[in-house]
Amino acid sequence: MPELPEVETIAGDLRRLVTGARIVSASSDWPPTLRSHDADGFARAVAGREIEGVGRRGKQLLVWLGPIDGGADAAAAVLTIHLKMTGQLFVGPAGTPHDRHVHAVLVLADGRELRFRDIRKFGRIGLYRRDDATGLPVEGEAVGVLPTGLEPLADDLTPTRFADLLARRRGRLKTLLMNQDFLAGVGNIYADESLWRARLHPLREAHTVKPADARRLHAALRAVLVEAVERRGSSVDDYTAPEGDGSMQEHLQVYQRAGEPCDRCGRPIRRIVVGGRSTHFCSWCQRLPSAAVPIGTVDATRRGPRWTELSGEGVVGRTAAEESRAAARKAAATRRAIARSGGPA
Repeated sequence: MPELPEVETIAGDLRRLVTGARIVSASSDWPPTLRSHDADGFARAVAGREIEGVGRRGKQLLVWLGPIDGGADAAAAVLTIHLKMTGQLFVGPAGTPHDRHVHAVLVLADGRELRFRDIRKFGRIGLYRRDDATGLPVEGEAVGVLPTGLEPLADDLTPTRFADLLARRRGRLKTLLMNQDFLAGVGNIYADESLWRARLHPLREAHTVKPADARRLHAALRAVLVEAVERRGSSVDDYTAPEGDGSMQEHLQVYQRAGEPCDRCGRPIRRIVVGGRSTHFCSWCQRLPSAAVPIGTVDATRRGPRWTELSGEGVVGRTAAEESRAAARKAAATRRAIARSGGPA
């Protein structure tokens, strides 16, 4: 699922491409895509509105729409777009063919279309009245749609505040970092990367982290997110942006690198499953204090081997599994290229 850097990249691309454009019509062929309206109601509610800007809250896009004259939905509005696993947004000439995975289209007055493409159909689009002060849906609307956690790159999340927040929580660091009601926008990739940079084990209990270590994690998290934004995110699986792929995947130091040598110590990167998510770390650089995790807390329903069960093969050369992953990444890149061209999937 696209995380903060990927969604920020898409927002930046759309900001340049569609700010100032006026919507003349809209359509959708998959009812669950629209979380707030049916297709006809959505089309009526957006027609005639100008796109005033594009932003982000956590892993979701915010498209700010101007008011229209008359009707119950006349006030300024905001579109919330959650890409989920395979959602993609493209801008192209109106009327050109598109494949069967395009499930929502905004037709613009300048002869272009903003298309929402989603192979798995998990993505969601909502339209709500906008609070002009915050840019978010007005209070009481879109309940449960947007995350409530702090933005990790916001100025108000200081190192001291972050350390205080960790000290009050008893969850594992990896799970907590991905909790959107704790931090908004961090997911599997950047949780792994920031913990590696901070030399903290993903199973470490948050309240056991010392203030100095918490400040180091704060710095690592912000640094990896900023770098990923600069590199347009990580184009793994189906993530791409309107103006092309990212390159952060070429600079990840632990994510999806099980069996490869750690860039710091040379020992093999390990993989465990935490909360149902693959988790990558270096057991030497990110040591877990013996008292940090009580006996019996490791997930008994894990999928895949524990890090202690891995052979360590692939330190020199790639294992068969790594070759398979490389092939899968190549296939995903091909899918993204086809999607951008508007050709058949």
